[in-house]
Amino acid sequence: MGDITIALDAMGGDYGAKIVVPAAIAAVQQHAHVKIYLVGKQEVLAEHLSGVASEYKDRLIIHHASQTVAMDELPSSALRTKKDSSMRVAINLVKERKAQAVVSAGNTGALMATARFVLKTLPGIDRPALISELPTLVNRTRVLDLGANVDSYAEHLFQFAVMGSVLVAAEDNIDSPTVGLLNIGAEEIKGNEQVKHAAQLLTESNAVNYIGYVEGNELLKGKVDIIVCDGFIGNIALKTLEGSAKVLSRIIRETFQQTIFSRMIGLLSFSVLKRLRKRMDPAQYNGASLLGLNGIVIKSHGGANVLGFTAAINEAVVEAQKDVPNLIGERVSVLLQEGLLT
Repeated sequence: MGDITIALDAMGGDYGAKIVVPAAIAAVQQHAHVKIYLVGKQEVLAEHLSGVASEYKDRLIIHHASQTVAMDELPSSALRTKKDSSMRVAINLVKERKAQAVVSAGNTGALMATARFVLKTLPGIDRPALISELPTLVNRTRVLDLGANVDSYAEHLFQFAVMGSVLVAAEDNIDSPTVGLLNIGAEEIKGNEQVKHAAQLLTESNAVNYIGYVEGNELLKGKVDIIVCDGFIGNIALKTLEGSAKVLSRIIRETFQQTIFSRMIGLLSFSVLKRLRKRMDPAQYNGASLLGLNGIVIKSHGGANVLGFTAAINEAVVEAQKDVPNLIGERVSVLLQEGLLT
């Protein structure tokens, strides 16, 4: 296995270097073949690395960048005025082939705009799409798009399905992963024209293993390997699930604290609740991939903890190992030759 280099936007997100540097240290401890560029302000990063063991320091390289993209900054402003931001410089390292992937917890809009501007989309792909894993009852389910595209045509949903299928096939070693379209019902007559047209395109082609519509109440059942939707719907669905999980956790905690008897039951149930919390911990699913670009771009949740940001780095490592952009490019090239993409 060859060496893999990952560029980290070390100043991005709610906590910046405070989270990114410990996650980078954890990543190089886990992966002996991984080298990491920590992109950001030299003095800040040097301070956070001061106590790191010498055996890891040679794989943790500080790459200075003088600017930082604010979490509420307009994407257009970041593109125009922040050419030496930690985000932009980290993406440039991928373009220059000095790194195979970039991971950032920074401003989502700025990351998507900058990555698309710098790296460009693959031939045959109109728009990149964010894809991430959801915790389900069985197997693993990934959903795209999760917010990169607020408005998408049927042709874009078709492209999303192809890209998601390539990623899952590579990462999970599934020959023909199943694909479903998120819709308001399972019947063919349900849905808007966009979804109906996308279903027609997927049904009439052999580009992916399309099995039909998936309803919102089936998101966490693990019914299919990939669920496709536009970014507006996908982002709402994702944040609804995140919010529901937090509310449910709080209700459970408050219920066990109501009386002395419920506290006793809570103590008896501690190991079960601990396993449940671990299984549903969003940190282990952190790291959405921006598919369709000439390079690997992973978006971490802005408020991710060390475990969560490490998970995002791990996703970048896996995609680099599998060379996902190249695999998507090869698949899209075939579909272009067959006339299934234009």
